[in-house]
Amino acid sequence: MNVEQIDNKLLNLLQSEFPLSNSPFKDLGDLLSISESEVIQRIVKLKDEQFIRQISAIFDTRSMKYKSTLVAMAFHPDKLDEGALVINSHPGVTHNYKRNHFFNLWFTLAVPPESSLGLEQTVDLLGALSGSKSTRILPTLKLFKIGVKLDMTGEDSLSSKDEKFYGEENISTDYVFTQNDIAIIKEVQEDLPLVSNPFQEIGKKLNLNSEEIINNLKVFNKAGIMRRVAAILHHRKAGFRANAMGVWKVPENMIEDIAPKMASFKSVSHCYRRPTYPDWPYSLFTMIHGRSAKDCNSLIKQLSEITGIKEYDALYSSKEYKKTRLKYFSDDYKVWENEYGREGNAVSINN
Repeated sequence: MNVEQIDNKLLNLLQSEFPLSNSPFKDLGDLLSISESEVIQRIVKLKDEQFIRQISAIFDTRSMKYKSTLVAMAFHPDKLDEGALVINSHPGVTHNYKRNHFFNLWFTLAVPPESSLGLEQTVDLLGALSGSKSTRILPTLKLFKIGVKLDMTGEDSLSSKDEKFYGEENISTDYVFTQNDIAIIKEVQEDLPLVSNPFQEIGKKLNLNSEEIINNLKVFNKAGIMRRVAAILHHRKAGFRANAMGVWKVPENMIEDIAPKMASFKSVSHCYRRPTYPDWPYSLFTMIHGRSAKDCNSLIKQLSEITGIKEYDALYSSKEYKKTRLKYFSDDYKVWENEYGREGNAVSINN
């Protein structure tokens, strides 16, 4: 597929500035000097060609009162693929990758507040079911940045800076969800319909008008519940074929100074403080997306030089086992817990 420059500009806008209006595709067209119908046609084409995964509301897991964590597991290489399939079976596992380390499987896990197992017990059960040799739970102790926005135009360099992004101060701690909120969230977390007024189409399902849907989304955004409405891209198809998890050994008293410097780079999509272990001394994590491993290595070296942190590692993903959006207010986790959470079930499966 020949991706034109206007497609790349559209992809940038869809990732960061999707309008909350009655005519979002017309608004995007106005920014690009093309018609509403052409915007929709181009999005259909970009989805058909696997550039765009989906366009939907992106919610913050902790603001939604879910418990979540990054998990590192170690498997015998011959057992890794089999173990990854077991991990994938949990509906709260959204990202799951093979990485170049002793801990060779890395995945994110989230469970709702009403989970009968809870987060730690779920991780223990997944470890037993999958045959993990070793497991490390690495929850977020502080969020400095989250937000994947891949520059498709080539205008940004590795040194380009971000001035505005979602961080710890944006997380909601006291939002109370109404039944109306829950109904709206269930709909807008799905792929938006590619029609002139997608929020009107969503509203029809809920007996609400488009203004009510849009106003609720704006409330969610202001409260920190929703980070934004945006397109999620297929990274490799979009030309970003490498992603490195940069892990940094930063002294505790330096994290608050070092992390914002790293988070300020556009190529750094995630920046977290996480716990350390005797065999895992890295307290700061940065996710870096590049068009090549060379790009990622170059930025990691630059981050080291700027911050003075010399002890670090770069873990590259060599296989994607799962990448999806978390479905909030879904009962899928109950089905999983009923099937696998019964006492003794882990042992019987492994045997």
